Amino acid sequence: MMMKTRRAALLMMGYGFLAGCVSRPEGIKASKVSSPAIDPSIQATYGALADEPFPVDAVDLKRVDPKFLRREVSYMTSEQPGTVVVDPAARYAYLVKEDGKALRYGVGVGKQEGFNFRGEATIARKAEWPRWTPTQDMIRREPERYTKYAGGLPGGAGNPLGPRALYLYRDGVDTLYRLHGTVEPWTIGKMVSSGCIRFLNQDIIDLYRRVPVGSKVVVLPSAPDTIQAA
Repeated sequence: MMMKTRRAALLMMGYGFLAGCVSRPEGIKASKVSSPAIDPSIQATYGALADEPFPVDAVDLKRVDPKFLRREVSYMTSEQPGTVVVDPAARYAYLVKEDGKALRYGVGVGKQEGFNFRGEATIARKAEWPRWTPTQDMIRREPERYTKYAGGLPGGAGNPLGPRALYLYRDGVDTLYRLHGTVEPWTIGKMVSSGCIRFLNQDIIDLYRRVPVGSKVVVLPSAPDTIQAA
């Protein structure tokens, strides 16, 4: 009964206010994270990718908290395998697997509560090296910054969506909410974007390969009362 009530509440909260997918980097610095020697297998996972049409650099793992690196974890949920659960409060996204397991990715989330979509959606489109276009709200709020991109920015190095994007729709309507890569890997685990969920580039490429169009996504509230992985 509690699960049904919680699900209904998520659906009633709706989209929230979506502002787009770029960061608001003022005050965010690429500080180094103190950590022990990095396992060679992890270095390989986050190494440079040579088989992409544009450069995908190796992640400087000294600037990413190790707890936000990809790993399989125990995760109890009623969602079916193949569902992506985004937990903005914890800064994680989970790809639900069989037997109480999930593949967990560290993410960067919206800077303000009002920018975050909540509830259920469907991955209706996937794109490699996607084009980025600022929303009308973004252009209206900061015309000097975004008007020049009103026609869109082609995919490639420097595009804020990175090498992959998964587009979330509800009832056939684009929510303007994306799961995508980033040109600022040191922001993973932080509240920095204008609403969308950003992954390390190697992680969004991995997730992109694993989830087909039509997959379900559940975005939990941006509050610290969500289920945590063991």
